Amino acid sequence: MTKLPQSIDDTISLLAGQDYICGRALGTVVFLALKLGRPMFLEGEAGTGKTEIAKAIAAGLGRRLIRLQCYEGLDAASAVYEWNFPAQMVAIRTAEATGTTDRDALQAELFSDDYLTARPLLEAMQPQEGGPPVLLIDELDRTDAPFEAFLMEALSDFQVTIPELGTIKAAEPPIVILTSNRTREVHDALKRRCLYHWVDYPDFEREMAILSARAPEAKETLSREIVGFVQKLRTEDLFKAPGVAETIDWAKCLLALDVLSMSPEVIADTLGAILKYQDDIQKIQGSEAKRILDEVRAELADA
Repeated sequence: MTKLPQSIDDTISLLAGQDYICGRALGTVVFLALKLGRPMFLEGEAGTGKTEIAKAIAAGLGRRLIRLQCYEGLDAASAVYEWNFPAQMVAIRTAEATGTTDRDALQAELFSDDYLTARPLLEAMQPQEGGPPVLLIDELDRTDAPFEAFLMEALSDFQVTIPELGTIKAAEPPIVILTSNRTREVHDALKRRCLYHWVDYPDFEREMAILSARAPEAKETLSREIVGFVQKLRTEDLFKAPGVAETIDWAKCLLALDVLSMSPEVIADTLGAILKYQDDIQKIQGSEAKRILDEVRAELADA
């Protein structure tokens, strides 16, 4: 288990060691969250690296990553635990077949740890090899207000209650990271319990550094055209602008095709790597792709 970073610079270096390139503002929030034991609330557009930072922290510290993927209809029970009903039914049938009559003993056995399946929140409260885990609560904005209220209580005391077993409290609180794509507003009461940071799209130089770390085999000339083109796309009137994840995917696709230099034809063939809606793809194909590429090359030549 790696020790927690002792400074902002150490934190940035820890993340860089996992190929996560971040600015000082985000590095400061991560450092303070680790030092103070506070949850982090990361908000921003999809594809800006919110989920990746949890993976980088877990890998850098040698901790287990536990991920709770949020979705509409997620409730507290599904996030905490569930009973292994098939195994419980087998135990009941076995007791009936063997003539076991001690109902209290059977009930105690059925609702014991042997038949309990821990879900992410309960897992994060339990001792883990290597130290407290990193608990990623991903895309919280997909859930509803009742789950937020439950989560607020669970994260305040780092404990959960199972009616049949009682309250389980974390011996050491996990490192908690909550993310939101801001499809709806998350309640202020939950945000107040966290250190907040808006994860924005990176500037040109940082996105170049990210691409260099994630796709090092790409030549600098091609990488600059890729980053320049994607950054131009983010200024267009699109339904969904491409994130950093799409920049990396596109670079890897072009490398797989042995592309050495961009062209409107290559862009048209591979737009599906960076744009995920047909209306956006149709808008950029053809003359628009050529226009954007020409603008990017002109700007790179002047730089």
